[in-house]
Amino acid sequence: MRNNIEAQALQLIPQIATIHARAIELEHLFQAELEAMDPIHQSSAHNLLHYLAFRQADRRQLQQDLAALGLSSLGRAESHVLSALNAVSTTLYRLAQVPVPAALLEELPVNATTGTMLLNNCSDDLLGIASGKRTVRIMVTMPSEAATDPVLVHDLLEAGMDVMRINCAHDGPDVWQAMMANLRKAERQLGRSCKIHADLAGPKLRTGAIPPLTHLIKIRPQRNLRGQVLQPAVVRFVASTAVGASATSGPPVVPVPDTLIQLSQMGDVLELTDARGRQRRFNIIDKQAVACVATTEQTAYIETGSLIKLKRGPDILADGEIGLLPELIEPILLQMGDTLIVTKDASLGSPAKRDDLGHITQPAQIPCTLPEVFASVQAGEAIWFDDGKVGGNVVANDGERITVSITFTGGKMAKLAPEKGINLPDTTIQVSALTPKDLIDLAFMADRADIIGLSFVRTPEDVHQLEQELNRLNATQKSIVLKIETRQAFDNLPHLLLSCLRLSSAGVMVARGDLAVEMGFERLAEVQEEILWLCEAAHIPVIWATQVLESMAKSGAPSRAEVSDAAMGERAECVMLNKGPFIVETVRFLSGVLERMSAHQSKKSSMLRQLAVSQLA
Repeated sequence: MRNNIEAQALQLIPQIATIHARAIELEHLFQAELEAMDPIHQSSAHNLLHYLAFRQADRRQLQQDLAALGLSSLGRAESHVLSALNAVSTTLYRLAQVPVPAALLEELPVNATTGTMLLNNCSDDLLGIASGKRTVRIMVTMPSEAATDPVLVHDLLEAGMDVMRINCAHDGPDVWQAMMANLRKAERQLGRSCKIHADLAGPKLRTGAIPPLTHLIKIRPQRNLRGQVLQPAVVRFVASTAVGASATSGPPVVPVPDTLIQLSQMGDVLELTDARGRQRRFNIIDKQAVACVATTEQTAYIETGSLIKLKRGPDILADGEIGLLPELIEPILLQMGDTLIVTKDASLGSPAKRDDLGHITQPAQIPCTLPEVFASVQAGEAIWFDDGKVGGNVVANDGERITVSITFTGGKMAKLAPEKGINLPDTTIQVSALTPKDLIDLAFMADRADIIGLSFVRTPEDVHQLEQELNRLNATQKSIVLKIETRQAFDNLPHLLLSCLRLSSAGVMVARGDLAVEMGFERLAEVQEEILWLCEAAHIPVIWATQVLESMAKSGAPSRAEVSDAAMGERAECVMLNKGPFIVETVRFLSGVLERMSAHQSKKSSMLRQLAVSQLA
C-alpha cells in the first residue's frame, strides 16, 4: 500500500500532464502565427502560448497541493513554462515511485536559464545596457528646454538616464533635432550611450476649445499668515514689439507700448487700474534694452487693454494700453446629475445656461478632438474626462452629439477644461493608431530615433500598419514599443505580443494613468501584474510609466507612496520619468532606489541577499 506522499504525488501527475497537453494544443492552433515569427523569437512565442494555456484555468488548488509536498511552486514559471512543468512532473514521478518518462528528461529550448537570458537579450537590444549596478533602465521625457539647454541633457545622462524620450505630441522637428544633438554631444563628453525613444502622438481623444473669458494674469506678493509681505511680486514689463524675443521662464511678462520702455528709468513708477478697479503701483528697479523690471507689494489682476501710465514723481511721461496677455479660460463646472453634451463639430464649449431661479435651461457642451468616436459610442457606455476626475454615462448619441449624464465629480463640483483626456473604456473605437501627423513624424524619426513608440494601439492590425510604414521607410530594424493605455489594448494583449514577436525588437509601455481610468482604479494593481506576467512569458521588456516620482520631479521631494511605487518598477526592465524642475535629482534618486532593489529582487524572486538587520548580536 502506497504511503500518503506517494498517493498525493500520483494524484497530481495527471493534472500537470493535462496542462502540458493543453500547451502543445495551443501551439498547433497558432501554427500559422508561429511560422510568421522572427526566427530569433520563435521559442519566446512558443513559451507565451504555453503560459496562456497554463493560466486558462484556476491553478490555486494545484499550487497548494504542490506546496504540501514541499515542491517549488509554478508561480515563477513565466519565462520557462514547459521546463517548469517538466521539472515538477519529474519530481512527482519520483515521489510516487514511478519510472520517469524519457520525454520529461529531454532538454528544452527554453529553461530557467535560457528564459532569463532571452528576456535580458531583448532588453539590451531595445533599451541598451543599464548604467551603474542596476539592471533596470531609466527613461526620461524631454522638456522643450532640452533643445536649448545642453547642460540639462548632460546632467540627465550623467545622473543615470538610459533612454531619452521625445514626445512627438509636443514641439516639432527642429526642437527634436536639437534635443538629439545635445544628447550626442553629452554622450561624447561622458563616454556613455543612450537610446532615443520617439513617442508618436496617436489619435488623441481630448476635450476641445472653450472661448477665453479674458486675457489676464494675476500678480501676487508672498505673504505670511498675518498677511504681511515677505517678498514683493516681480513683473517684467516688455516692449510689445519685443515680447516674443524677450519672454523668459522668470517673472511674469506684461507687454506695454514701446514708448513707456524707452522713457523709463530706475526709480520711475508704472500705474494702472486692475481688473477689479483698484489702483496699483509698480516700482521700476531695473532698466533693460527692451524691458524694465518692477515690483509691487499689492495683489493685482492685470488685464489686456487696461490703461497704464509711466510716472516720474507727479509727472506722467507716457501712457498706453496693456498688450495681449495669456488667455484666461474659465472651465466648465459640473456636478453629479448634470447633463453634458459632447459635440462632433468644432464649435466652442460653453457652460450651462440657467434661468433666474438657477435652473438649467441649456446644458453645458464641449467639443471632442476625435470625430471618429461618434460612429462607435453607444448609449449605456461609460465616459471619463481628465484622468478620471469627471465620469458619466452615455445617454444618447445621434452621430453629432453625445449626451452624457454626469455620475462622478470627486466631490460637490468638478471643473472640465480644454485639452483634457477623454476615456471610453466600454467603446470599441474604429480608428487607426497612426494619424496623418504620426506618418509625417515617423518619416522624420525613422533614421534618427532608435525606438518608435506606438500610442493608442488596440489591435494587431495597428502593429502591422506601423511595420508596413517602417518597411516603406527602409527602417525594418527599428525597435517598436506598444503603449498599453486602453481596455481594448489590454484585452488584446496576447495577440499584440504575438505581433511584437514578428519584429526584430519590441517592447511594451504600461501607461498606467489612462489604463487606471480605462480598467478602473481598483483593478490597476491586478492589471499591472498581468501585463508583467504576460510580457515575461513572451520575453518582451516592459517600461513602467506614468507618475513615477512625479512629486519629486515637480517639487523636489517624493511622497512615501511614490518611493514604494518606484521600487516596484524593479519588476520591469525600464522605468519612465516625466519632466519637471527637479528631474535631474529625481533621476539620481531613482537610480539609487533601483540599484538597492536589484540586489534584493529579480522580477518576483527574492535574491536572499544578506540582511544587516538579521544580525542579533
